Amino acid sequence: MRMPTALPTGRRTLLLLPVLLAACGDPAPPPAPEPRPVRVTTVEPRQGGEVVSLTGTIQAETEANLGFRIDGRMIERLVNVGDRVQAGQVIARLDPTNEENNLRAARAALAAAEAQLAEAQNNYWRQSELLRDGWTTRQRYDQALQQRQTARSALDSAQAQANIAENRLGYTELVADASGTVTARGAEPGEVVAPGRMIVRIARQGGLDAVFDVPPVVKDQAPSNAVIEVALTLDPAVRAQGRVREVSPSADPVTGTFRVRVGLNDPPPALRLGSTVTGRMQLDGGANIAIPASALTRKDDQPAVWLVDPATQTVALRNIEVLRHDPARVVVGSGLTQGEVIVTAGVQALRPGQKVRLLGAAP
Repeated sequence: MRMPTALPTGRRTLLLLPVLLAACGDPAPPPAPEPRPVRVTTVEPRQGGEVVSLTGTIQAETEANLGFRIDGRMIERLVNVGDRVQAGQVIARLDPTNEENNLRAARAALAAAEAQLAEAQNNYWRQSELLRDGWTTRQRYDQALQQRQTARSALDSAQAQANIAENRLGYTELVADASGTVTARGAEPGEVVAPGRMIVRIARQGGLDAVFDVPPVVKDQAPSNAVIEVALTLDPAVRAQGRVREVSPSADPVTGTFRVRVGLNDPPPALRLGSTVTGRMQLDGGANIAIPASALTRKDDQPAVWLVDPATQTVALRNIEVLRHDPARVVVGSGLTQGEVIVTAGVQALRPGQKVRLLGAAP
């Protein structure tokens, strides 16, 4: 039996060399990343005025701060925030002790003045009769006449002081001058209050305003005598119409907005004080561009959007100017033109030059 002949070492090396070279070759390149799917929209300018929506609250057309005319210690406040009051209802009381004492002193002075006038009147008539019969002098008659006039003036002064004291006693009770609802309180029982200090604030019955904080650009573009549609935020079916009744002449130093009051025509009962409402108004103006709020991102701390290049299917960032915005929409002043395609969903996961796939389009 013949045994197989072993190959020389050098020949075995030559046979294994192609296998080793194949194993040491360059690895295959990784597959290209899949394009990221995004949702897009095409920029289209819209003709006519933009319809803007703002959130506000319902307030009374007229509010009045009620306070005492005199100072004193408040011993009682009969109403609280949210209470309804009627005209003539007592709101609060001051301690009347001092005013009662002043009234008693004024009435006592009035009684003394009346007695002095009666005495001076009798002396005058007596001197008048004596002068007629020649039993007194003209000088005594003139003195009696002067005393009667002085006593009459003193009586008038005492009567006025008594009236003042009586009025001041009445001022110890704070009375509502009109029907309405208490919206704020400014003092508590036991405090010493100064004249004119607000004790309660009353929203007078008879008219409602929808109050909004309006940005300057909206205020400037608002048409004159515009009709504002106001709807209850929690129930949009509850609505009313009104017109601008008052515009604040200066902007709020913190927010930069202007306070605008809209007088409502025949508001339904569901629109109560403090209700949150949404007001809608159509602005003056020509063509404008509005994009979804979800398309907005930032570049260099400025508003920006992702633009899609239709030829290469890649994205790039571009800064834009925002005129105004709300939770659903952004109105663009500059930076976009008609026909451009922008990303509206997935903006946070993109990078410049990245390839994308438009959802709903062929890959």
